[in-house]
Amino acid sequence: MPPTNADAPDRSAGDHRRNPRRRGEALEHAILTAVLEELAEVGYAGLTMERVAVRARTGKATLYRRWPGRAELVVDACAAHRLSDADLPDTGALRTDVIAALRQLSARLTTSHGDILRGLLTEIMHNPEFARLVRERVHTAGPGPIHGLLQRAVRRGEIEPWVPASRRATVAVDLLRNHYLLHGAPIPEDVITEIVDDVYLPLLLAPPGTPAAPPSNGPAGGA
Repeated sequence: MPPTNADAPDRSAGDHRRNPRRRGEALEHAILTAVLEELAEVGYAGLTMERVAVRARTGKATLYRRWPGRAELVVDACAAHRLSDADLPDTGALRTDVIAALRQLSARLTTSHGDILRGLLTEIMHNPEFARLVRERVHTAGPGPIHGLLQRAVRRGEIEPWVPASRRATVAVDLLRNHYLLHGAPIPEDVITEIVDDVYLPLLLAPPGTPAAPPSNGPAGGA
Protein backbone atom coordinates (compact mmCIF):
# COMPACT_ATOMS: atom_id res chain seq x y z
CA MET A 1 0.00 0.00 0.00
CA PRO A 2 1.54 3.37 -1.01
CA PRO A 3 2.28 5.81 1.86
CA THR A 4 -0.29 8.47 2.53
CA ASN A 5 0.54 12.14 2.97
CA ALA A 6 0.37 11.59 6.73
CA ASP A 7 3.10 8.95 6.44
CA ALA A 8 5.44 11.12 4.37
CA PRO A 9 8.39 12.64 6.23
CA ASP A 10 8.26 16.34 6.88
CA ARG A 11 11.25 17.81 5.03
CA SER A 12 10.25 21.44 5.47
CA ALA A 13 12.54 21.96 8.47
CA GLY A 14 15.62 21.16 6.41
CA ASP A 15 14.50 22.58 3.08
CA HIS A 16 14.95 26.34 2.95
CA ARG A 17 12.88 26.53 -0.25
CA ARG A 18 9.72 25.83 1.76
CA ASN A 19 10.30 28.75 4.13
CA PRO A 20 9.47 32.44 3.68
CA ARG A 21 12.15 34.25 1.73
CA ARG A 22 14.24 36.58 3.91
CA ARG A 23 16.67 39.24 2.89
CA GLY A 24 18.99 41.81 4.39
CA GLU A 25 19.19 42.16 8.15
CA ALA A 26 16.57 39.48 8.87
CA LEU A 27 18.51 36.87 6.92
CA GLU A 28 21.86 37.89 8.38
CA HIS A 29 20.48 37.78 11.91
CA ALA A 30 19.12 34.28 11.33
CA ILE A 31 22.48 33.10 9.99
CA LEU A 32 24.58 34.61 12.78
CA THR A 33 22.20 33.27 15.44
CA ALA A 34 22.46 29.83 13.84
CA VAL A 35 26.25 30.07 14.05
CA LEU A 36 26.15 30.67 17.82
CA GLU A 37 23.69 27.81 18.29
CA GLU A 38 25.93 25.49 16.31
CA LEU A 39 28.99 26.57 18.28
CA ALA A 40 27.18 25.81 21.53
CA GLU A 41 26.09 22.41 20.22
CA VAL A 42 29.10 21.06 18.33
CA GLY A 43 31.92 23.56 18.91
CA TYR A 44 34.13 25.18 16.29
CA ALA A 45 35.62 21.86 15.19
CA GLY A 46 32.20 20.44 14.33
CA LEU A 47 30.74 23.56 12.75
CA THR A 48 30.25 23.47 8.98
CA MET A 49 28.71 25.87 6.50
CA GLU A 50 26.16 23.19 5.64
CA ARG A 51 25.03 22.79 9.26
CA VAL A 52 24.66 26.55 9.65
CA ALA A 53 22.68 26.79 6.41
CA VAL A 54 20.27 24.07 7.52
CA ARG A 55 19.76 25.62 10.95
CA ALA A 56 19.24 29.09 9.46
CA ARG A 57 16.93 27.60 6.81
CA THR A 58 18.83 29.00 3.90
CA GLY A 59 21.25 27.70 1.28
CA LYS A 60 25.01 27.29 1.46
CA ALA A 61 25.37 29.55 -1.57
CA THR A 62 23.80 32.37 0.46
CA LEU A 63 26.44 31.93 3.13
CA TYR A 64 29.32 31.83 0.68
CA ARG A 65 28.14 35.04 -1.00
CA ARG A 66 28.76 36.83 2.32
CA TRP A 67 31.55 34.83 3.97
CA PRO A 68 34.39 32.94 2.25
CA GLY A 69 34.55 30.33 5.01
CA ARG A 70 33.50 29.29 8.48
CA ALA A 71 36.24 31.25 10.26
CA GLU A 72 34.99 34.58 8.92
CA LEU A 73 31.41 33.55 9.65
CA VAL A 74 32.17 32.62 13.26
CA VAL A 75 34.14 35.80 13.93
CA ASP A 76 31.33 37.98 12.55
CA ALA A 77 28.73 36.10 14.61
CA CYS A 78 30.70 36.65 17.82
CA ALA A 79 31.30 40.33 17.03
CA ALA A 80 27.61 40.89 16.27
CA HIS A 81 26.44 39.34 19.54
CA ARG A 82 28.75 41.20 21.90
CA LEU A 83 27.21 43.35 24.59
CA SER A 84 26.73 46.91 23.33
CA ASP A 85 26.51 50.24 25.10
CA ALA A 86 22.71 50.05 24.85
CA ASP A 87 22.70 46.86 26.96
CA LEU A 88 24.23 48.57 29.98
CA PRO A 89 22.64 51.02 32.43
CA ASP A 90 24.06 54.47 33.02
CA THR A 91 24.35 54.57 36.81
CA GLY A 92 25.99 57.99 36.89
CA ALA A 93 29.36 56.85 38.22
CA LEU A 94 32.30 54.89 36.80
CA ARG A 95 32.50 52.36 39.64
CA THR A 96 28.87 51.27 39.51
CA ASP A 97 28.87 51.37 35.69
CA VAL A 98 31.80 48.92 35.57
CA ILE A 99 30.27 46.65 38.22
CA ALA A 100 27.03 46.54 36.21
CA ALA A 101 28.98 45.70 33.04
CA LEU A 102 30.91 42.88 34.71
CA ARG A 103 27.72 41.46 36.19
CA GLN A 104 26.15 41.29 32.75
CA LEU A 105 29.24 39.75 31.23
CA SER A 106 29.32 37.23 34.07
CA ALA A 107 25.68 36.34 33.48
CA ARG A 108 26.40 35.66 29.79
CA LEU A 109 29.22 33.31 30.75
CA THR A 110 26.73 31.10 32.64
CA THR A 111 24.92 30.47 29.33
CA SER A 112 26.15 28.82 26.15
CA HIS A 113 28.31 31.91 25.52
CA GLY A 114 30.73 30.63 28.15
CA ASP A 115 31.19 27.30 26.38
CA ILE A 116 31.61 29.12 23.08
CA LEU A 117 34.32 31.32 24.60
CA ARG A 118 36.25 28.30 25.86
CA GLY A 119 36.06 26.62 22.46
CA LEU A 120 37.12 29.70 20.52
CA LEU A 121 40.05 30.43 22.81
CA THR A 122 41.27 26.87 22.26
CA GLU A 123 40.97 27.37 18.50
CA ILE A 124 42.85 30.67 18.69
CA MET A 125 45.74 28.92 20.43
CA HIS A 126 46.05 26.31 17.67
CA ASN A 127 44.99 28.21 14.56
CA PRO A 128 47.08 31.32 13.72
CA GLU A 129 44.82 32.30 10.82
CA PHE A 130 41.73 32.21 13.02
CA ALA A 131 43.58 34.23 15.69
CA ARG A 132 44.44 36.85 13.06
CA LEU A 133 40.79 37.16 12.05
CA VAL A 134 39.74 37.63 15.67
CA ARG A 135 42.31 40.39 16.14
CA GLU A 136 41.31 42.14 12.93
CA ARG A 137 37.53 41.85 13.07
CA VAL A 138 36.45 41.57 16.69
CA HIS A 139 38.90 44.11 18.07
CA THR A 140 38.13 46.60 15.31
CA ALA A 141 34.36 46.05 15.19
CA GLY A 142 33.79 49.13 17.31
CA PRO A 143 34.26 49.94 20.99
CA GLY A 144 32.92 47.37 23.39
CA PRO A 145 30.71 48.26 26.34
CA ILE A 146 33.62 48.89 28.68
CA HIS A 147 35.03 51.49 26.29
CA GLY A 148 31.63 53.15 26.17
CA LEU A 149 31.54 53.31 29.97
CA LEU A 150 35.00 54.83 30.04
CA GLN A 151 33.99 57.50 27.52
CA ARG A 152 31.12 58.42 29.82
CA ALA A 153 33.57 58.69 32.71
CA VAL A 154 35.78 61.00 30.63
CA ARG A 155 32.81 63.29 29.98
CA ARG A 156 32.02 63.32 33.70
CA GLY A 157 35.63 64.19 34.50
CA GLU A 158 36.29 60.96 36.45
CA ILE A 159 39.25 59.79 34.33
CA GLU A 160 41.68 61.30 31.85
CA PRO A 161 40.85 61.27 28.11
CA TRP A 162 43.79 58.99 27.25
CA VAL A 163 42.53 56.09 29.37
CA PRO A 164 39.88 54.53 27.05
CA ALA A 165 42.47 53.98 24.29
CA SER A 166 45.10 52.54 26.64
CA ARG A 167 45.84 48.94 27.52
CA ARG A 168 44.37 49.62 30.94
CA ALA A 169 40.88 49.85 29.48
CA THR A 170 40.30 46.11 29.05
CA VAL A 171 41.92 44.89 32.28
CA ALA A 172 38.62 44.36 34.14
CA VAL A 173 37.16 42.22 31.36
CA ASP A 174 40.44 40.35 30.99
CA LEU A 175 40.49 39.49 34.70
CA LEU A 176 36.84 38.43 34.65
CA ARG A 177 37.46 36.17 31.64
CA ASN A 178 40.54 34.66 33.22
CA HIS A 179 38.66 33.90 36.45
CA TYR A 180 35.95 32.18 34.41
CA LEU A 181 38.45 30.07 32.47
CA LEU A 182 40.12 28.92 35.69
CA HIS A 183 37.11 28.57 38.00
CA GLY A 184 34.01 28.47 35.81
CA ALA A 185 30.70 30.21 36.37
CA PRO A 186 28.89 31.72 38.15
CA ILE A 187 31.49 34.30 39.15
CA PRO A 188 30.99 35.37 42.79
CA GLU A 189 29.97 38.96 43.48
CA ASP A 190 33.00 39.52 45.71
CA VAL A 191 35.30 38.62 42.82
CA ILE A 192 33.66 41.30 40.68
CA THR A 193 33.96 43.99 43.36
CA GLU A 194 37.58 43.04 44.09
CA ILE A 195 38.46 43.34 40.40
CA VAL A 196 36.88 46.79 40.29
CA ASP A 197 37.99 48.21 43.65
CA ASP A 198 41.39 46.60 44.14
CA VAL A 199 42.71 46.55 40.58
CA TYR A 200 40.70 48.36 37.92
CA LEU A 201 39.82 51.72 39.45
CA PRO A 202 43.29 52.28 40.98
CA LEU A 203 44.80 51.44 37.60
CA LEU A 204 42.52 53.82 35.70
CA LEU A 205 43.19 56.66 38.12
CA ALA A 206 46.97 56.27 38.20
CA PRO A 207 48.92 58.64 35.93
CA PRO A 208 50.64 57.18 32.84
CA GLY A 209 54.00 55.59 33.47
CA THR A 210 53.24 54.84 37.12
CA PRO A 211 55.46 51.94 38.22
CA ALA A 212 53.89 48.82 39.63
CA ALA A 213 53.46 48.77 43.40
CA PRO A 214 56.28 46.99 45.27
CA PRO A 215 55.45 43.55 46.63
CA SER A 216 54.01 43.50 50.14
CA ASN A 217 56.00 42.21 53.10
CA GLY A 218 53.29 39.70 53.90
CA PRO A 219 53.54 35.96 53.23
CA ALA A 220 53.89 34.94 49.62
CA GLY A 221 51.03 33.15 47.90
CA GLY A 222 51.17 29.39 47.70
CA ALA A 223 52.45 27.77 44.55
